[in-house]
Formats: sequence, C-alpha cells, structure tokens
Amino acid sequence: MNSLMNKKYLVPVAIVITVVVVIAVIVSNPPTSKRGAQKPASKVIVETQSIQPADYQVEVSSFGVVKPRTQSSLVTQASGQILSISPNFREGGFFNKGEVLVQLDDRDYLAEVKIAQAGILQAKQSLQEEQARVEQALIDWKRLGNGREPNELVLRQPQLAAAQAAMLSSEAQLDKAMLALERTKIVAPFDGRILEKSVDVGRVVSTNAQLATIYATDYVEIRLPINNRDLALVDLPEPGKLAVAPVAFQSDLIGKQSWKGQLDRTEGAIDDSSQQLYVVAQIDEPFGLQDNKQSPLKIGQYLTARIQGKQLSSAIVIPTRAIYQGSYVYLVEDGKLLRTEVAILWQNSQDAVIIQGLKAGDDLVTTSLGQVSSGTPVAIAGVDSPKRPSARNKQQDDKAAAGKQVKPSAEAQL
Repeated sequence: MNSLMNKKYLVPVAIVITVVVVIAVIVSNPPTSKRGAQKPASKVIVETQSIQPADYQVEVSSFGVVKPRTQSSLVTQASGQILSISPNFREGGFFNKGEVLVQLDDRDYLAEVKIAQAGILQAKQSLQEEQARVEQALIDWKRLGNGREPNELVLRQPQLAAAQAAMLSSEAQLDKAMLALERTKIVAPFDGRILEKSVDVGRVVSTNAQLATIYATDYVEIRLPINNRDLALVDLPEPGKLAVAPVAFQSDLIGKQSWKGQLDRTEGAIDDSSQQLYVVAQIDEPFGLQDNKQSPLKIGQYLTARIQGKQLSSAIVIPTRAIYQGSYVYLVEDGKLLRTEVAILWQNSQDAVIIQGLKAGDDLVTTSLGQVSSGTPVAIAGVDSPKRPSARNKQQDDKAAAGKQVKPSAEAQL
C-alpha cells in the first residue's frame, strides 16, 4: 500500500524534474547563426544637369487680333442713280488706288458744266469790251485833259474790276461744276479691300450716302499686351529708337500657319482695364499668298505672338519644370539633396532665367521629386546608381546563402 502511494507521487515529480532539466539545457545552450552585415538604405535615383552660364535670347509671348491699318466708310459726295459698279466692288474684293468703284448718273452735272462754260464766254466778252472802253477813255483824256492826271473813274477802273470779278466768278462756277461731275465717279482712295457693301446698281443715293466699308491692304496691325515684368526685356519702339524687334505670329485657324512682322510703335498710355502696356506690331503684305501657299490673313483673326526680346549674356537658364512652387529647386551636393531657394528674372513654359540662388557648376536635379526633404541620399542616374545583379550572379548568391543555413548546436539537438 505504501509502495503504491510512493509510486503515485514519484512519477509526477520525476516528470517535472526532467522537464526542468531539459529547459535549463536549452536555455544555457541557445542555437547560434551567422548574420550578414545590415544592408545599406536604398538611394533615390535622380537625373541632374550641370549649371553652365550661356548667352540666351529672350522671347516674350503675347497675343492679339488682326486689325486693318486704315478702315473707313466709302461715301459719295454727289447724288444720283448708280449706273455701274466695278467687278471688284463686292465683299472681299481687292481694288487699287484710283480705280473707279461706282459710277453715278452724270447727265445733270454735264449740263451744269456747259452752263458754267457759257457763263465764262459771256464774262470774257464783257471783260474784253470793258478793256476796250478803258483804252478809249485813256486816249480821250490825253486829247482833252490838258496835261492833268486822270482819276480812276475817268479811266473806268471800277468798271474794269467788276468785269474781271465776273470773269473769275464764272471760272469758279466752271471749276465747281467740273468737280461735281468728277465726284460722280467714286474712286478708291488707296489699295484696299471691300469689307462690307451697302449699295448696288440701280440704287439712287444722296450726298454723303455710305456705299461700302473698306480697309487698306498694304499692312495690318496687331495690338499686343506685354506683362509688366517683361517690359524691361523688350526693346520697345519709341521715338528716336532705330531698333525694330521682330515678331513671329502663329495661327491654327486653317492648319498651322505662321507670319513674320515687327513692332511698329508703343501706345502712349497704360490700358485701364488690364493695367498693361500695349505695343502695336505690323505684318506687311498680309493678304497675298505666301511662298508655302498658305491662306491669307483674315481681319479679326486671332494670332499668338513671340516678340524677340533682349539677348542676355552669361545667363543661368534652367528648365521650368525643375522649379517647385515657383520658388525653389533641388541640387545634389555630396550625394544628398539640397533644397535651394531661387529668384527668377523671367520664365516661359520651357525655360527660366535665374538671377539668384544658383551658380556655375551646381548639379541641378531635373527629375520630378515632389515634396522631398533636404539631406535625402541620392544616386545620379548613369553615374553612381547601383547596378542590378545578373541572373548568373543571382543564382550563385542563392547557392551561397543555402550553404550558410542556421544549424542548431549539438546540445540543442539533444
């Protein structure tokens, strides 16, 4: 009975002692493994551009609408029925200076001319008769005047002056009638084009009636606004300046077309609505077919313009896309990013001219980074970026790693 009780207590005690011994052995002899060195943190790969000052030609962008150099209303200074019109007297028609565009009925004016001519003949006759009387009066006075000086009345000077005045009046009446007859032919005042026609054959018009709206075709003008920050970079045409800034115009109205022009003048006041200064450019011979057979310009056509500005010497020019929030860029210095504030003199969609913050030899980051902190390690693409392992090297590395698997110690195996 006692032996059974002893076995009942000794078995659990033996199991507990065995477990404690095994745990003590394992704790005192932990498995060991060989660990490699910690891998370095990965670097951001970026592309850079070395800053090198160079001469740079500024081109200021603008826009405007084509307007005629001269636009006016063609009116008649005579009245009558329209008998004929020129084949060019139609919307879009071209005409030359001196060309007869409209012919009015001139029969009434021809009659006035003949009446004036008749008046001249009568006045001429009266003048000749009066001159004969003056000569006869002088002869009579010499014969009967007893050596005295004759007065103007004796020599019929007032009568002679009246006859001369009548002659001049008749000549003026003829000139007036001839001018009215000439005005029955409406003549083009300049080389131009018809914008809008208001009358046609058979219409009876009165004096000062509008016949058409016309404009000159020797050149057109485009009013171009210039941003205030760009004014110092453009040679503005002012009185006394001989320099003429070329302007390149483009339009997508009928395909992509281009024209060449130049600045003509600067307006004398700042525009009230935009608070900008406007310059006026001109394009010569805008309505003729160009060498590439492109379509002529149209009045009211929208054009974009690139005005040739000043040439900057030893300028630091960087891509606009490398500037963040319009105020800073990233440089690479000692393998790390360096955020640098910059001051911009001028920029467009591609280039930016920097006047402060960069110097020759700086490595400018041209890769788009977004918000990155200064001090971030980087690797320059194509220079010090890590090379990817080949397939063979990768297999060899895998085999070496397999041979170095962790093995527990002999005590641990027990």
